Amino acid sequence: MSEIADVWFDPSCPYTWITSRWLLEAARVRPVEPRWHLLSLAALNEGRDDDPENDPEGYLWLPARVCAAVAGEAGQAALGRFYTAFGTRVHERGEMEPRTIPDALDEAGLPEEFAAAALEDRYDDAVRASTAEGLARVGPHVGTPVVAVGERAFFGPVLSRIPRGEEAGRLWDGTLLVAGTAGFHELKGRPRAAPDLS
Repeated sequence: MSEIADVWFDPSCPYTWITSRWLLEAARVRPVEPRWHLLSLAALNEGRDDDPENDPEGYLWLPARVCAAVAGEAGQAALGRFYTAFGTRVHERGEMEPRTIPDALDEAGLPEEFAAAALEDRYDDAVRASTAEGLARVGPHVGTPVVAVGERAFFGPVLSRIPRGEEAGRLWDGTLLVAGTAGFHELKGRPRAAPDLS
């Protein structure tokens, strides 16, 4: 029987994309099933005087709103399909064209009408609520991704490349071991490297 791994992600974050692909790799070799939720950096940083994501135009809201619309109207499995289609285009192909979101929706088997949510604020409360739900698992001092397996919850891991096969499984085992240790708070590695999606 698979363990559910609840994953809160920002669709625009390349490091979160890598972590999400690691989880899918781990699910091939371990009994884990990712379940997708939105954790928006736009909502997380709303109202701050600085702009840690360098997003003065509010671009990060656009795919987050579409994700909230998909999750609310079509469910978490559909959200996972859309995230894969969108992320493949944006993070792996470097694409962000007017057709990127509609084409990703189409590939995910979803109506292109969801793309209109990008320019509407009616899903903003849902974006904020999902973000707050993810942060409540670990605290407001983190960003994306947040992963929760039962009572164990953690930020990250932040990866610059996708572990494959048994390497992904071993990282999953180790992450659960560390996250399940009473009193565990933080673990960091070397300074962040640029994303390597090869």
